[in-house]
Amino acid sequence: MPEGDTVHKIAGYLAPRLIDHILQLVRMADATASQACTGRRVRGVFARGKHLFVELDDGSLIRSHLGMYGSWHRYSRGEAWRKPRYQASLELVTGDELFVCFNAMEVELVDAHSVRERILETRLGPDLIDANLDLKAVARRARELLTGDTHLVDVLLDQRIAAGIGNVYKSEVLFIHRHAPLTLLESIGDPALMSCFETAAVLLQRNLGGGPRTTRFERDGAGRLWVYGRTGLPCLRCEHRISYARLGKSHRSTYWCTGCQ
Repeated sequence: MPEGDTVHKIAGYLAPRLIDHILQLVRMADATASQACTGRRVRGVFARGKHLFVELDDGSLIRSHLGMYGSWHRYSRGEAWRKPRYQASLELVTGDELFVCFNAMEVELVDAHSVRERILETRLGPDLIDANLDLKAVARRARELLTGDTHLVDVLLDQRIAAGIGNVYKSEVLFIHRHAPLTLLESIGDPALMSCFETAAVLLQRNLGGGPRTTRFERDGAGRLWVYGRTGLPCLRCEHRISYARLGKSHRSTYWCTGCQ
């Protein structure tokens, strides 16, 4: 499941393979955008939360959002694809290499200094992997943009507040801090709220390397995650059974322990 750490790792992989290369061919649903990108040189590749940006030499940005099912593949010219072409949301061709984004939730070309670029700046909060993350600013954004009756499951997933948290980190952070998923924003103070986002930031950073996503680092063989995907199994802290439901305004998968939380 792509979350902020996954997209940052993708950006790290693509950057040295795309930067300073000419896009000989670009394909996306918007034919006009595809034509505008073709022939441009790649200036940069970076992630912001769950969004990946390819910056072109005219300042425009190709933005992709993987959503739940998106993925990036690299192919050599003539190599057989591992997914059908109709699932390709974006194709970038440079020399003998082809980079394909499959099943993305969103792909678009964002013109430099455009209204759309300003909207995205508002829509995406600070990246939790940013070394200069200001937790006080994150808490302030939560209070300004959300009402007090917003559930914590929705606060953590709201990318306007801070970018990068998905269902896995949401469930794990709430468990670590012993907050019930449907706790109201107005019922916790800024220190507790900042602690949640700080933990998410630390976990995202720790998972930037190789290997499977891990939020539980005890070397006891009991698993890499505290609650996510463990429906009905005993809690690794108190032995109550782990519960599962689709919670929040978007009915997103959530796991928690009724004993600890």
